[in-house]
Formats: sequence, structure tokens, C-alpha cells
Amino acid sequence: MAASKSTWSYLPQTLLGFAVFISNFLVAYSDNNSTNNAESKLPPTVLIALAVRNEGHALPWVLGQLEILNYPKDRISFWIRSDHNIDNTSAILKEWASHAKKYYHSIDLKIDEKSSGYADEESPCHWVKERFLHVMNLRQKALEKAKKVWADYLFLMDADIVIENQDLFSILIHQNKPIISPQLNVSTDSLYSNFWCGINEYGYYQRTPDYEPIVRWNKQGCFEVPMVHSVYLIDMNHVGVRKLSFKKAPPGYKGPFDDIIQFAFAAKYAGMSMHIINTEFFGHLMVPLESKDSLEDEVEQFLHIKLEMIVIEPQLRPSRFISFQRVKSSKLGFDQVYLINLIRRPERRRKMLTSLRELGIEIFILNAVDGKTLNDTYLKQLGVKQLPGYADPYHGRQMTMGEIGCFLSHFVIWKDVVDNNYRKALVFEDDVRFEIFFRQKLEKLLYECEYIVRNWDLVYLGRKRLFRKPEPDVPGTTMLVWPNYSYWTLSYIMTLEGAQKLLDADPLSKMIPVDEYIPVMFDRHPEDEWKSFFFPRNLVGLSAEPLLVYPTHYTGEAEYLSDTEDSDLIEGKEEEEDENEIAAAGLNVDSPKVEL
Repeated sequence: MAASKSTWSYLPQTLLGFAVFISNFLVAYSDNNSTNNAESKLPPTVLIALAVRNEGHALPWVLGQLEILNYPKDRISFWIRSDHNIDNTSAILKEWASHAKKYYHSIDLKIDEKSSGYADEESPCHWVKERFLHVMNLRQKALEKAKKVWADYLFLMDADIVIENQDLFSILIHQNKPIISPQLNVSTDSLYSNFWCGINEYGYYQRTPDYEPIVRWNKQGCFEVPMVHSVYLIDMNHVGVRKLSFKKAPPGYKGPFDDIIQFAFAAKYAGMSMHIINTEFFGHLMVPLESKDSLEDEVEQFLHIKLEMIVIEPQLRPSRFISFQRVKSSKLGFDQVYLINLIRRPERRRKMLTSLRELGIEIFILNAVDGKTLNDTYLKQLGVKQLPGYADPYHGRQMTMGEIGCFLSHFVIWKDVVDNNYRKALVFEDDVRFEIFFRQKLEKLLYECEYIVRNWDLVYLGRKRLFRKPEPDVPGTTMLVWPNYSYWTLSYIMTLEGAQKLLDADPLSKMIPVDEYIPVMFDRHPEDEWKSFFFPRNLVGLSAEPLLVYPTHYTGEAEYLSDTEDSDLIEGKEEEEDENEIAAAGLNVDSPKVEL
């Protein structure tokens, strides 16, 4: 029977609806299938290329940080070349490769053990023309190796770069850029980084308004820049790789004979743009040293990075495939080195002990007197009385129990110095951040004290300057000044005579905070009424300039805490004396020789 006219009129709509259904089904199937395909694909392969020279001090941590990257090790290969070494670099690389090779896709390691230096170099830090050429050749070979093994990406990095973001490869690859580098920093306040925002036709640096906001993270993102260096990821599937060269300068190149500048122009010629990304913190790099600098300077610079990471965390992890010896500890020529730490602050103790171990400083831990366990009854037994008329200069309050505990902790040290006839001692509190080259600077400072200011009693290594007016240099010295009124007792060195002077003034019977007391004793305190209670005020007080230590955190910062400010006032804590509480206060510390 023939279809009616009305039946045929609905057929186009029916067919259209069916077509839409089929189309949606196919799109959904395709999306789902492509998602499944993407999820089933292996991650891109990465070849890490390292040219290593005299990095024995850094390699355990550089390689250790690479080991903990969140990226499949079987998709990572290493290409490592090392030469011109005068340290233990060769032995470390061999040990690491022998143990790590079973975890990675491959490790291609070659070491030239015959070479030790270049003919015209003044030091291992000196970059002569032959060295530039050698590094260019090595990087060219790494590029050719990446092509030969069909690597998806080539990751070139200096052998003293510290990668501290475990998702580095995933983040860089996701940006899908021809050449991309993670922004690295020397420190949070340094403007030196591994990229330029401006470069002229002759290859020289140009200052631009964009650089500082990026390097300080005020402007975050992925930015195209004319040059990156020290560490970068190259997309080996980019068509420009065919023209890219480390060794051969591009046509018309007018710049200097310099590996990083020439490569920036070569990348531009190959049509491969360079990018810097600063969306996260990625790690640290070292400041280039001068030709006059030594390998020891390189060691100290890397040590400073390790010390900084102990403070801000997470700490750098050494490789589990490398055995290495810790620095031998000593007292640096002092009779005793003290670390003041509250038992209830184990995290501070751990960080300070780790830092001091890295610095090779042998210390005696003094369990600090804890203000939270003190009471008025016990203070009376000790003869502790607040100075009549004392009021905190900023808050107008009485002393806190924390300030009293802090004073007693330092008092215990002064007494121990005198009781044991120590000629000189070094004191640290447990919230200290060390300046770079700390040991060398301290050694020089101590020399100037011993041979130029022979009657010195106490030298601040860290303090808070309260006056802006200039402080006079100590004649004949390069590191010492006569300090004005200052706060904090972060760290100082003292003599037996200095400790005796601080004890002889009978400070417990007229107590003020210890960082008020010391300026009183070297007669630089602005409160004449307070000073009148102490005589003679003949402490010979000096200060390092620049300072050698700083606080780990400042007031207002996220992790700042104060056990002196944030505690009860001296009044209103009348309690029965309890022997267990007295012991917990820390007056009887690890050594029985240190008792009030």
C-alpha cells in the first residue's frame, strides 16, 4: 500500500534526527577513544645531558634531586661527559652510574681522566676560549645523541643546578614550547637568574622593565624571552631542530664568542623560540664566579644553597647511590661553641644541628631555660629581680618570663665560660641563618680581633641595628665596627674577660632583657637611668660588618614565633616550687658543670 502524503512529510525530520543521533554518538565515541588513547600512551622520552667538571661537592645533591623527579625513570636516559677534574668528580660519577643504571633507560657516561686543566686558565673557574669551544662541542654531541636515539626531549643542565620541583618535566612538557627553561634563583632577594628579557643585535644584555617583575614572581606565567641558559628543555620533534646548532654560529652573527649568547641567536635562526616559566618555584642556580676565584669558592657557594634549603625546606636530598663523607667538625679555634635551644623546640634543634654539621662546627647543646616553667617563687630563690623602673621601650610592659628564661640561658653560658677558664667562646641561638662564606669570614674576623683589637670582650655576629646613624669602623680592620644600641643575641663571640665583666655587674638582681643588658655594658644604651645601676660599663663590644648571621624569620612572616615576647609577664605567676618543674626549666643542663 502506498504511503500517505502525511507519512512522507515526516520522513525528512526522522532522518535528520537519526543523523544527529549518529553524529553525536560518533563524536562521543571519538572523544572517549582519544582520551583512552592519550591515557594509554607512554610519557615522552627525555635525554638529560650533563657536562661535568669539578662538581664533587655538588653531585650527590644534584643527582639526588633528579632521582626524586615525578617522572618514569624508564623514560629517562642520561648522557654524561666529564673532564679536566682535580677533585673526586670521576669517582662519584662512576659510583652513581654503576648503581643507578638499572633504574633508568640508559646511562651513557664517559670520563676523560687524563686532562686536568686548560693551558691558559688562571683557576678552575676561569673560562678561556678553549673551554668555551669544548663546552659547545659537548652540547652539540648531546644534541646529536638525542637525535640518534629519537628522544622526544633534550634536557640540558649545568652540573651544579639544583632542581627542587619534582613535577618539573611534566610542567615544562605541558607548555609545548620549542625551548623552555624553569626560572631558577640564587636566593629570594637576588636578581640574578637564568634568562634575559633583552638582548641587542651584538649579543649584549639590555635592561628591560619586564625582567625584575618576572624574577621576583610579581608577574607569573610562561614568557617568551630572547635568551635562557644553564638549564632548558628542547623539543626534539620541532622542525627547527634540523637547523639548531651549539657549535656553529648562525649566519650574520655579530656577538661575542660565548656559548649561551651564540646559542640564543642559533635558536632564533632555527625558528625555535625560548621561554621562561615561573609559575612555581623550581630550584637554585649558582652565581658565575670570576677567573680569580677558586674551587673552594664554588664549594662554599653550593654549601650556602644547602644551608638555605635547611631553613626554608624541603632540604636537599643526597643521592642514595653515592657514598660520601661528612665534613669533619671542629670548634673553629674556640674553647667551646654553644647552641641554645628549648627542649620543646625540637624542629629548631634539628635544623640547627643539620646546618652546623654541614658547616663542620662542633657544638655543645645547652637546654635553654624555659620561661613557661619559671615562677616567681623560684625566681626569688635565684635572686632574680627586675630592674626598678624598667618598662619595655616599645610596649611599656614588665619583663616576660620568656625574656627572663632567655637571660638566664645566656647567663649560664657566661658562668660556664668563667668556671672552665675558656679563653674564647662562640654562642648561637637556634633561629640563625648563615651568611655565605660564614667560616672563612669568621676566621678572618677572629684574626682581626686577636691581632688588632687585643682587648676585645664581645663581638656581635648577628644583631638588629636600632639607629640609622653610621657606626665607626674599628681602625686597621676590614670587618669590625663599634656598634650603636642594638637588639638580638642571635650569635656572638666572647672572651673569658668579657664573660667575667657580664657576671661581675650582678645582673640577676637588677635584670633587664639580655639584648638591653649587653649595650648597657658597652655603654651604648640611650637609657641613662638604666645604665646608672651598672658599673663599670667597660665591656669592649664590637660587631661584625657585614653581619655573619641573620634570623631565620622576621616578625610578621608566616613561620615567625617568639618564645620571649609571647609569654607571661614577670608578675602573677606565684606558684609552689616543684622540683620537676625546676629541672624542666633547663637550669641543670646536659653537663653538671653548668649550674647556677
